[in-house]
Amino acid sequence: MPAPSSTRLAYIDWMRGLACVLMFQTHCYDAWLNDSSRRTIFFTWSQLGGTFPAPLFLFLAGISFALIVDKLHRKGLSAAVVARTTIGRAGEILALGILFRLQEYAISWGWAPWSDLLRVDILNEIGVSLMLMGIVCWAFYWGKRAQFRMIAIAAGIALTISMLSPLLWTSWRPDWLPWPIESYINGVHNLGQPQAWLFPVFPWAGFAFVGLSVGFLLLTAWAQKLGPRVFISAALAGVGLIYFGRWIEAQPYNLYPTDDFWHTSPSFFLIRVGFLLVILGAAYSWCRWGIGQKWFSPLIQMGRTSLLVYWVHIEFVYGRFTILPHRAVGIRRASLGLLTIFLAMLLLSIIRTRFKSRSATRAPGREPAAAAS
Repeated sequence: MPAPSSTRLAYIDWMRGLACVLMFQTHCYDAWLNDSSRRTIFFTWSQLGGTFPAPLFLFLAGISFALIVDKLHRKGLSAAVVARTTIGRAGEILALGILFRLQEYAISWGWAPWSDLLRVDILNEIGVSLMLMGIVCWAFYWGKRAQFRMIAIAAGIALTISMLSPLLWTSWRPDWLPWPIESYINGVHNLGQPQAWLFPVFPWAGFAFVGLSVGFLLLTAWAQKLGPRVFISAALAGVGLIYFGRWIEAQPYNLYPTDDFWHTSPSFFLIRVGFLLVILGAAYSWCRWGIGQKWFSPLIQMGRTSLLVYWVHIEFVYGRFTILPHRAVGIRRASLGLLTIFLAMLLLSIIRTRFKSRSATRAPGREPAAAAS
């Protein structure tokens, strides 16, 4: 790309920061609003915005994964070494997800059921998705035209995951598996049917594979030659996918025995992928030609520490240390609580990056800029 590498990192961080903000508002209003406020249009739109943080995190994980795999291959590492490195990192993310569940259970000791330890949350899903992408890259990222092969394979896997999701949630449920394993497939948990608040492979891993496909696309010589126009093209393609998904949903026939638009519908999957591509183009443009990097950007800052702010904010919204009583306040007070969470997480993010930067400068043989990024 003709843009400097810092710009490329900036738009990814900006999108992660956007995902954090959307996540904050969804969690805060869901946790704190009273019954009357939950019956308003405001709350409906708030929760609609909550359909994007998880796809954004997974989509960006896929893009970053493609960049890392390509970088390792350019260093001359073998496919087996690259696979061990990337899958090992994915295992660390999955372990963090399990550790997070253990922490939540310990803090909620006395009223949380033991089955909460085995909930398939977003960190678990990111870890599993990274593992799956590592296996796919190990199997197919080799030889000439490897990038184009991966673009097609990753996109095909994403589409397959989306198409199978309605069936694996209903008539094709693998209920012969132990529920902790089945839950990673369809989010059934121990409740007898798939749960919309969990993050199983079907359909959520599909967003990661879309990101993997886009990531390898950005690495091709064609994209390098096209330059920033590739992001504009991606945004236009996203608009097309949004309308295509809406058109599919408007058809009178249905391929599946049950139609759950908001949770497993392939048409809603396409619509969200379309929005992800639009956001990608907008974020790149904002960071390259807008004021995204001219001054301090709260979104870029939080995007650099998205795991930390995700981990911490949960306790102050849903946990024992909540700053407002659960389901007991109106929109105005909940909005002030949301602002408090945003500012507190921004401050925490700044402290974290400054501490990390200072630690890097003291460590011999490390470049501060690389460590900070």
